[in-house]
Amino acid sequence: MTAHTFDTAGLDHCPFMPVFGAPPISIERGSGTEVWDTDGKRYLDFLSGIAVVSLGHANPVIADAISRQAHTLLHVSNFFTNPQATAAAVKVNELLFEATGHAGQIFFTNSGAEANECALKLARKFGGRGRHTVVSALGSFHGRTLATLAATGQPTKHEPFAPMPEGFKHVPWGDLDALRASVDGTVAAVLIEPLQGEGGVIPAPPGYLAGIREICDEVGALMMIDEIQTGFGRTGSWFGFQQHDVVPDVVTLAKAIGNGMPVGACWAKRQVSAVFQPGDHGSTYSGTALATAAVSAVVDEMRRIDAPGLARKQGGQLTSLLEQIPQVTSVRGAGLLLGAQLADGIDAPTVYKALLSRGLICNAVNATTLRFAPPLTVSDAELEEAAGLVADVLAAVAT
Repeated sequence: MTAHTFDTAGLDHCPFMPVFGAPPISIERGSGTEVWDTDGKRYLDFLSGIAVVSLGHANPVIADAISRQAHTLLHVSNFFTNPQATAAAVKVNELLFEATGHAGQIFFTNSGAEANECALKLARKFGGRGRHTVVSALGSFHGRTLATLAATGQPTKHEPFAPMPEGFKHVPWGDLDALRASVDGTVAAVLIEPLQGEGGVIPAPPGYLAGIREICDEVGALMMIDEIQTGFGRTGSWFGFQQHDVVPDVVTLAKAIGNGMPVGACWAKRQVSAVFQPGDHGSTYSGTALATAAVSAVVDEMRRIDAPGLARKQGGQLTSLLEQIPQVTSVRGAGLLLGAQLADGIDAPTVYKALLSRGLICNAVNATTLRFAPPLTVSDAELEEAAGLVADVLAAVAT
């Protein structure tokens, strides 16, 4: 009996709420780009926990940092601070100062959704009474709490939980005219991704983010960039917005910031974060010593290996390999966050399942697109092995 047998045993025996569906495998351990299930089968992980484990599974530098901290101090209340949280906040602020030229401040969270919750509350406090609306794009994904779900531009995800919190508008992705028409004196902020990951791995069109910056400046609204999936080197720069020559007011982070440790962050320019006062926001686990020890180690290790440079190099190679496959019509994305568009008539979920059975983890982000987000440390040999599996499966599916 394997460890995941209970998943098909019925609700009376499954210990989990049925929000993820029955998992096809149970992963027991990992090393770098490789993971092994409870039956001992090896897989190449080209999803990285959805762009989380960017430095690879069981990265020894991060594991050692977490282990040392676990033997020293895990958590104290936010009546106090701790050296690890302070050091991590300084390091993340330094990265964003280098990217924006602006001094800022950090609020640590436990997840990306909570980072966006912080940003949404900050926008409302900044806008003041009567100016609380946040505009985001159709196809976007910003989280699954009620507020971040309301900000998410996917109406089918709203329907089961209606009515949604008020104060959110959605406009077509890439349409500056529609955005301009929606941003008025009631709008506190525009929340946007530099590349829609869950929306299909769709990069922002040229000039789109610059146009949003201009519109926000015209009306005095905040420009808030959701870098939860794109940040920390994933797209070939430290942050995705850097490729669009814009300076946001607020940036939200998570996923790769802890290489698997549950941690996120909301960064804002100092003049924006200054509207928060004691008691306006909080979290029991904001800035725990354990989580922020991982953050510090991630920043240091990513600087040491030039993580953005690795993403550009290996992403270029993976793009080239995928483009050579006849059943792949195009590859879009940036760095090592890529979407392979499949030829007409090929069902991406079917291909995903076949690849999983062959030992490659990716995902079908929609009906026609496979998403690839391997660790930034993925080797040339692993890229070639993965592309070979994709080619073999697609050839079999197409016949």
